[in-house]
Amino acid sequence: MPHRIESLTDLEALYSPPLATTLNKETHCINDQYRCLIEASPFLTIASVGPEGMDCSPRGDAPGFVQIIDDRTIAIPDRRGNNRLDTLKNIVRDARVALLFMIPGWNETLRINGRAYLSTEPDLLARFAVNGSEPVTAIIVEIDAVYFQCARALKRSKLWDSDAQVDPQTLPKAGELIQSVIADFDAQDYDAALQSRQSKSLY
Repeated sequence: MPHRIESLTDLEALYSPPLATTLNKETHCINDQYRCLIEASPFLTIASVGPEGMDCSPRGDAPGFVQIIDDRTIAIPDRRGNNRLDTLKNIVRDARVALLFMIPGWNETLRINGRAYLSTEPDLLARFAVNGSEPVTAIIVEIDAVYFQCARALKRSKLWDSDAQVDPQTLPKAGELIQSVIADFDAQDYDAALQSRQSKSLY
C-alpha cells in the first residue's frame, strides 16, 4: 500500500522529537501525586496479550477500588463479568499488561505498564469484599513504568462535556448488538431483562 510507514526511521522523520519532560516524567514507582490519581479513579482499561491475540477490557468500581500494595505493586479486583476471561487467560500465559486510568472531569489520564499475575490470597480478596461478596481473583500488577498522559485527547473528544453526551436511545441496545451477529437471538427479551439482571449481579 502506498504511503505505508514500515520503518522507525520513516516514522520518526514525520514527527518532532519529544520534549525532555515527556520522556523524563516516567517513573518506576508510585509517588504521592500518582497515588492521589489512582485512589481517585473509578475506571481503567487493561490491555493484555496472549497466543490468540490482544485484549483491552474495562474495569470499574467506586474510587479507590484499585488498592496500592506498595510503591511498585497494585491490586485490581476481578469483579463479576461475562466469564470470557480474556484478560485473565492472557495474564496466565503472558504477564505483560498496560493500564489506562481515567477520572471523570479530569482530562489527563494515568498510564501504568507492568507485569501481572492472578491471586486468590484470602486476606487480599477479603479486602475487596462488597456487600459480603468477594471477587474470585485479584490482578496483581508489578509496575515497570508509570506516567501521566496529557489532556489533548480528552479535550478534543469533549469526553466529560455534558453537551457532548450521546442519547443512548440513538444507539443499538446490547441485545441488538448480539442479534447483529447471531441472527436468531431474542434481542427483545434479553434487553427487557438486562437492567434488572445487571443490577443484581454487579458483585
